Amino acid sequence: MNATKVSGRKQPLVYRLPVISHFRSSVGLQRGMLVTGMVLAAVFLLVAVFAPWIAPYGFAQLSDAAGPFPTQQPPSPAHIWGTTVGGYDVYSRVLWGAQTAAVVIIVAVAMSIFLGVALGLVSGYFGGWLDRVFVVVADAIYAFPSLLLAIVMSIVISHGQSSFWGGIVACSISISVVFVPQYFRVIRAETIRLKAEPYVESAKVVGASSIRIMGRHIFKNATRTLPLIFTLNASEAILTLAGLGFLGFGIEPTSAAEWGYDLNKAIADASSGIWWTGVYPGTAIVLTVLGLTLVGESINDLNDPRLRGRKKAVAGKGGPDSTAGAQAALEAESRVL
Repeated sequence: MNATKVSGRKQPLVYRLPVISHFRSSVGLQRGMLVTGMVLAAVFLLVAVFAPWIAPYGFAQLSDAAGPFPTQQPPSPAHIWGTTVGGYDVYSRVLWGAQTAAVVIIVAVAMSIFLGVALGLVSGYFGGWLDRVFVVVADAIYAFPSLLLAIVMSIVISHGQSSFWGGIVACSISISVVFVPQYFRVIRAETIRLKAEPYVESAKVVGASSIRIMGRHIFKNATRTLPLIFTLNASEAILTLAGLGFLGFGIEPTSAAEWGYDLNKAIADASSGIWWTGVYPGTAIVLTVLGLTLVGESINDLNDPRLRGRKKAVAGKGGPDSTAGAQAALEAESRVL
């Protein structure tokens, strides 16, 4: 009886948070993928937060008390990951680059969510000519390659030359333009489905305003998939930022460290056997994108009711109720036959 009460009791808020709730419902390979992604994402966030204390040098530092840094020096005790052709410390640049990527992700995805959700709610709820206009604009944006659109927006906003915050804002707006249609489509589809639900119709009957209905009744139910889209877009934002930096439309090296820019400068080093200038920033991009993608894909799998049912079946085989579960399955099968 006590167990029933505990099982029927509402879980604490911390257990209902997106990633934690998915971790508690995962098993086997799914849990391994989710844990791996969480570890890689946590390392990325910790490095981004503590980069000023972890990095031995500044992102644009070219000398110390011993004198100027040597250029293209292989890994050594003074520079554990070597130096670049410009004399920058590779280890410090990679650590500071994590901070730049984290800030761009937060600003870009926050802007995308705000605009995409607002436009999706308005378009899906009111419909009509306004909905058609928004859908046409979203389809037009989808017609352009995302990186090309980001390059065009970066040129328009910052003319290819940016300071730290100017570059952050320019890159964030460039990435947001690409991501807004994704949030718009998801929220619009959910709003169209939810506005036909009985509780929404009841709210209209009692005289609730459209703003109250959208904010109180539709918004909460339409945004349940946002954590999944956020994780997938975060990894795509890193690739877009790296692509902008690699092509020379990102943040200036004296304003902030950026992995894509460092990879661009490492192209000439690769043919000369200087591997350390490109391996470390490239590995940072791969591991960060891999971690965020694993988290997003794991959440996507665990949101599938069929996989949740499979999880319960697998858990029942080894649990104390396995005999009862098997007996119930046999009885169900006999009834079908």
